[in-house]
Amino acid sequence: MEFIYFGLIAYLIGSIPTAIWVGKIKYGVDVREHGSKNAGATNTFRVLGKKAGIFVLTVDILKGFIASFLPYLFIDENLNPDKLALVQITCSFLAVLGHVFPIYAGFKGGKGVATSLGVIIGVLPIAALICIIVFLIVFIASKYVSLGAICASATFPIVTIFVFQSNSIWLKAFSIVLAAVVIIAHRKNIKRLLDGNESKMNLFKK
Repeated sequence: MEFIYFGLIAYLIGSIPTAIWVGKIKYGVDVREHGSKNAGATNTFRVLGKKAGIFVLTVDILKGFIASFLPYLFIDENLNPDKLALVQITCSFLAVLGHVFPIYAGFKGGKGVATSLGVIIGVLPIAALICIIVFLIVFIASKYVSLGAICASATFPIVTIFVFQSNSIWLKAFSIVLAAVVIIAHRKNIKRLLDGNESKMNLFKK
């Protein structure tokens, strides 16, 4: 029952379409009709500006973190630690799935990068820091947000399996599947990168 109950809550939290709601309520704009037509933080930065982009990015990260932390807030602390960790992993994955396929927005959401960062912070904070560093290095060097996100996503399972050498088969599987979900969500970006048509973004441009 823990998997069903908390998994459903996590999915509903992840499904909150921050970019869409902020765009429509505050600016009267559906971000899915402009820019890259993606309902995520990056397109919000492009279409609505830094203020809206920062807000969307922050909320999307918090969605993932809150979802990953749900089991520790409401489940009996005497529960088997392995089962508790598995419930957390389940909630984390479903939160990202909710962001990519949000029930509140016709199952057309973002690419799961910010929400994935949130769940990684909740599950393995040091790994999250390493992923952020990788993202920033790649992004600043290339000016491609998508390339930074793809590299950071691929870093998570590498760090989990080879650096921290986790003994949990579930955590290893989660890191691989999470990275795969985010990278697959970027398949169009990958094609544009290969074709040389991907849009760049300058982090320091006013």
